[in-house]
Amino acid sequence: MISTLPGIRRAAVVALSAGLLLAASPLASSAQAAAKPTVGGKGAFLLNNSSSATVFSKAPDTKRQMASTTKIMTAAVVLSTKGVDLNKKVTVKQAYRDYVTKEGASTADLRTGDKVTVRQLLYGTMLPSGCDAAYALADTYGTGTTVAARKKSFISKMNAKAKSLGLKNTKFDSFDGISAGGNNYTTPRDLAKIAQYAMKNSNFRAVVKATKYVAPATTSTGKKRTYTWYNTNKLLGSYKGAIGIKTGTGTAAGPCLVFAATRGSKTLVGVVLNGSDRYADAAKLLDYGFGTKTAKTMKLRTLPASAQQD
Repeated sequence: MISTLPGIRRAAVVALSAGLLLAASPLASSAQAAAKPTVGGKGAFLLNNSSSATVFSKAPDTKRQMASTTKIMTAAVVLSTKGVDLNKKVTVKQAYRDYVTKEGASTADLRTGDKVTVRQLLYGTMLPSGCDAAYALADTYGTGTTVAARKKSFISKMNAKAKSLGLKNTKFDSFDGISAGGNNYTTPRDLAKIAQYAMKNSNFRAVVKATKYVAPATTSTGKKRTYTWYNTNKLLGSYKGAIGIKTGTGTAAGPCLVFAATRGSKTLVGVVLNGSDRYADAAKLLDYGFGTKTAKTMKLRTLPASAQQD
């Protein structure tokens, strides 16, 4: 019995050493660092773009208004139109400007009679969150003999696209997020899926990652005009790896943000709905997904005083 004690002691020492090594190992550290973040937004969702696996969720299936993040679907419908010509010229109508004035909406400041391309309208919709540009897209890609009919047709296409994506908790009654009846809603999970779908399109990705876009246009008298638009998404240029996507703010919706970032081979897509500190929430969620700690040192990109805020 006594002769076996050294072996027992050695086993105990080995076991203790192994336990100490495990406690100090990167695996243990990463487990401690992986505590779920606390976000202030009333709804939030984060998914892995390649696997579609859920990384984080908060009230993921609660329906909420989405404000101008609606425009993600507006752009997606246009870009998924068969044979879409991004160089097609569209003449700006006074109705687009009147609409923005009436609603007090964010604008690309399109001037009546100017000829702009569909590509430029996409930038005008997504960067300064121009409701006039979104109106022009709906009017161009809806069908019908009147502007009202074409708007209604386009919104139907938005709902059809949502249905084709299997989204049961999303409904559109607007092409830009300004909802007269309050029937323009989604959930964090559904909106993340819409963003994931939209990001499959290379033209969409090019638009939403731009912090600034300069668009030359031809006026009704044949002269030249230059539009300069800044992206209202301050996460771009502030959080390393951010590649989009869209802001939104409304009385009922509150501040909203749909975002995406890539680090290494991993891309994450996320949503914050009704979050007063949406950028901090987004950064914390991305850090959680990437296993990094950069949110606390992030400094938000400053927009020019003349830029739209959304």
